[in-house]
Amino acid sequence: MALKPGPKRIADSTGKPDRRQHDNKSTPGNTPSLKPSKSSEKK
Repeated sequence: MALKPGPKRIADSTGKPDRRQHDNKSTPGNTPSLKPSKSSEKK
């Protein structure tokens, strides 16, 4: 399954980005607080 571009969901419980969502760090509009996705580490 591919990464979805765009901002990640905000968790209702904490008001912070959902930590289950990983982030592709090279994508504009990403969420820096999330862990990088496994696919973005390979580059």
